[in-house]
Amino acid sequence: MDGRYIASVDQGTASSRCFVFDNGARIVSMAQQEHRQHFPRPGWVEHDPEEIWRHVLSVISVALQKAELSTGDLCALGIANQRETTVLWDRRTGAPVHNAINWQDTRTDRVCRELAREFGQDRFREKTGLPVTTYFSGPKVRWLLDHIPGLRERAENGEVLFGTMDSWLIWNMCGRHVTDVTNASRTLLMNIHTLEWDRDLLDVIGVPAAMLPEIRPSSEVYGETGSPLAGVPVASALGDQHAALVGQTCFEPGEAKCTFGTGSFLVLNTGPRPVVSNSGLLTTLAYKLDSTGAVYGLEGSIANTGALVQWFRDNIGLIGSAPEIETLALTVEDNGGCYFVPAFSGLFAPHWRSDARGVIAGLTSYINKGHLARAVLEATAWQTREVVDAMNADYGSNLSELKVDGGMTADNLLMQFLADVIGVPATRPIVSETVSLGAAYSAGLAVGFWPDIASLKHNWHKAAEWVPKMDPAERDRGYRKWKKAVSRAIDWLDDDDDD
Repeated sequence: MDGRYIASVDQGTASSRCFVFDNGARIVSMAQQEHRQHFPRPGWVEHDPEEIWRHVLSVISVALQKAELSTGDLCALGIANQRETTVLWDRRTGAPVHNAINWQDTRTDRVCRELAREFGQDRFREKTGLPVTTYFSGPKVRWLLDHIPGLRERAENGEVLFGTMDSWLIWNMCGRHVTDVTNASRTLLMNIHTLEWDRDLLDVIGVPAAMLPEIRPSSEVYGETGSPLAGVPVASALGDQHAALVGQTCFEPGEAKCTFGTGSFLVLNTGPRPVVSNSGLLTTLAYKLDSTGAVYGLEGSIANTGALVQWFRDNIGLIGSAPEIETLALTVEDNGGCYFVPAFSGLFAPHWRSDARGVIAGLTSYINKGHLARAVLEATAWQTREVVDAMNADYGSNLSELKVDGGMTADNLLMQFLADVIGVPATRPIVSETVSLGAAYSAGLAVGFWPDIASLKHNWHKAAEWVPKMDPAERDRGYRKWKKAVSRAIDWLDDDDDD
């Protein structure tokens, strides 16, 4: 190990970022570049994989330039990625055969309903910990194989490869076709008990084994980068929410974090055994750090939180930038009785209703743009409350604290309302870029930059804390109204809407 720094790439839904960290987990430099969002049809969301790859190379280069470093100063590179987003590419040329299908995309709804009807949800839950929904990668692969002429035959012959964004980046960096257990656990194709691709599920969904990457631990040297990165070891890969759990140093069972980004994702460490959810949560791999055993988690995935603020800015035009929503919301004392359920692509945890669509409930002539802004922010907190309730029920004990991170934690109004409605403190660390930090930690462990997880916990320091202040009766009343609004969003789509 020659380098004095660790770099990590956070390949996210809206952008790709590179952070450089020192041994004290301090940010040395950062670079970010957004990529285009493609919406070919209602409910369809795509990304250009080649654009993303170019941007990843660019942000690594810029981050190094800002810190006046070279690749020789790096001892390793870690990767965190948007998880279920699906890429297929030609093994020989490396060219994508189609745009990446994003995790928010709902085009596989019909396939998922057919799979659930024919085989039953329990068949999938028992092996994967997941329900059959449009969220996960396996049905997206099936859709591409069914809709691109000749693609299935090529895939069966091993000429076409599948991967989530981590696999796509590692392939381009190192020429290896691998993924880690956390990303594999989000495909509906991996058995979470054996940590291997499940032949039965491959046959049921219709995905050829020849196109799948090798499943590896989250912390391991997968290979060395080629030009222009000049031999830097790629030493970790984790889905972004799993990386955030590591970055928040939630290494003990019962510790939980929630990342507030495009969507929001609450993950609870449940230890070495998977906990079956009866409340609409996902049983998932939390991480597997090299030779240590797999650690499992419960996750509540919320599709639209930061995305709702972006929609309010870009589609409605009542604010010019995302931070302005807090200023607008502070022009009123409450939501005026208005509730916004942002089911733009259905409802994720704990409902899992792809037939839901967004509603604004409680509108009266009294409502103004300030009330709407407040309802937009409060939607994130109420959705998180639903997940916290489900998590407490499944785990058998209540959270005592929620560690928070992500861009939305800069909104003090939202964070205070969050603490009020979940009823426990919300704490944010000094380094709030926990996705990138978790990828760096995992890479650093793989190459000995950090000796063990105990050394990582010493780096965690609290920067802010919000404690509950709301009267319980007011909280219960608001939650009751939220649930009524959710009930009005469900069962909106009809069978002929796909046509």
